[in-house]
Amino acid sequence: MTSPVAPRTVRYRHTLLRAGEFRLDGGSMFGLIPRVVWSRQCQADDRGRITVQHNCILLERLDDPPPGSALPSPKLALIEVGTGNKLDPKSRDIFALSDRWIGDALHEVSCRPEDIGAVLPTHLHFDHAGGLTRLALPGEKPDWTGPASSFGAARGDIAVKLTFPNAAVITQAREWADARANRSLMTRTYFQDHLEPIAGHVRTISSPPPFAPGLTPDRTADPLIPQHQRHTEVLPGVFVFLVPGHTWGQQAIGFTGADGSTCVFTPDVMPTRHHLGQAYSLAYDVEPYTSSVSRHWFLAAAVRHGWKIILDHEPEHPVFTVSENTKGWFDLAPA
Repeated sequence: MTSPVAPRTVRYRHTLLRAGEFRLDGGSMFGLIPRVVWSRQCQADDRGRITVQHNCILLERLDDPPPGSALPSPKLALIEVGTGNKLDPKSRDIFALSDRWIGDALHEVSCRPEDIGAVLPTHLHFDHAGGLTRLALPGEKPDWTGPASSFGAARGDIAVKLTFPNAAVITQAREWADARANRSLMTRTYFQDHLEPIAGHVRTISSPPPFAPGLTPDRTADPLIPQHQRHTEVLPGVFVFLVPGHTWGQQAIGFTGADGSTCVFTPDVMPTRHHLGQAYSLAYDVEPYTSSVSRHWFLAAAVRHGWKIILDHEPEHPVFTVSENTKGWFDLAPA
């Protein structure tokens, strides 16, 4: 009698890409937390903004997909793409947005955008998905022409190209629907010039929600459906799962690193290490209470499964392990 064969683990070499520093309003980033509290950890500039970063991850598949796998198997994939290079000077000034974008970060690691086979944004707000398209260069035939994204006055039409012309964009169906309908507290965050051009390249999935629709869970409730049953494998060895609150369709992205560890790219449920507390939801969240609940079960799962978490907006070292503390909450340690 033969022993069952364990499923093959597909590992990825992952490279942290910094796609540009920017600043966001401190009060908005910490919601109901008073400035006298959050300013002990985050120093604001003279306009009340704190420094954050566009953190992205380049994945390089190291192992062959399992035999018979029906999943697409690109050699290179990208998690997050940042704001991109399309905003006008006035909009860039609002966010103190650096000139650096995902194209620069990829160039520094000798990777061509054309070689990326899949892109996985956590959600489709401008600072996570704006880099899916870029300004068309003089003489280039645009892939799309239409209204330009702006946080000031209307700018008229803009000509753009797909930044990753050979990549599928993998997002939750709920996120794609909300983005196209502009369902957000922020009236300017889902922009046509990074959504409409990619419509033919989007691959939507519908991961199981952590709680049944209509249920209001207790603040420290764990989802009844086990963590692994809420995962959707989208590439060999790469899985996503819903972490609602900031948006309804926000997803985290997990993969196995070259050393065999499980890494989980953490969306805006905890954008920086200073957002560890349960009440530290963003004023931008569509459901702050849901974000608070999600933060608890997400951190508990990180402890239970030994994840390394990678924070999407942490301006310093963004990779951490999570442990429980004696106060009934969690601590982070640089990994």
